Amino acid sequence: MTISPAAPVSDPAAGMVDADTFRQALARHAAGVVIVTLPGPAGLTVTSFSSASLAPPLVSFYIGHGSSNWPAVREAERFAVNLMGHGQEAVAARFARKGADRFGPPTRWHHGPDRLPLLGGATTHLICTRHALVTVGDHELVIGQVTQAILGTGELPLLHHQGRFTRPQTGGHDDQ
Repeated sequence: MTISPAAPVSDPAAGMVDADTFRQALARHAAGVVIVTLPGPAGLTVTSFSSASLAPPLVSFYIGHGSSNWPAVREAERFAVNLMGHGQEAVAARFARKGADRFGPPTRWHHGPDRLPLLGGATTHLICTRHALVTVGDHELVIGQVTQAILGTGELPLLHHQGRFTRPQTGGHDDQ
């Protein structure tokens, strides 16, 4: 069987893919959804979250310098990472929307360690201290050292794929 490559959508001669094509390409990658919460309270939906190191335990995420949450993230010494479970699409959408009352009803949350906001419906909460901030293009890479992990339910995770929230598929068929 021969597989032919897809036709390029951008011009490699230009030396860089255009922003629209880049967004379309990355939308094809499913990413876990977390909500980073900060004192204030403040918070934002993140799909660029990943583990960075086991020793010491480090996690990371990116935030755009133009984000309304960037000043709060830049100033925060501590933050919580709420790994969101399936069924939390509305909460993730609320925390992604500019100008939304993120912590008002119907959001369920309580103060956790260091008075960090912890969200109901999260499968796990990671309590972090800021380890480093690294400028990467028009974003900031935020690296946090995990000081505490509060394990919750074993629910399926919430994913973001093709511009929408979804969940992992089971049994090889479409359960959406």
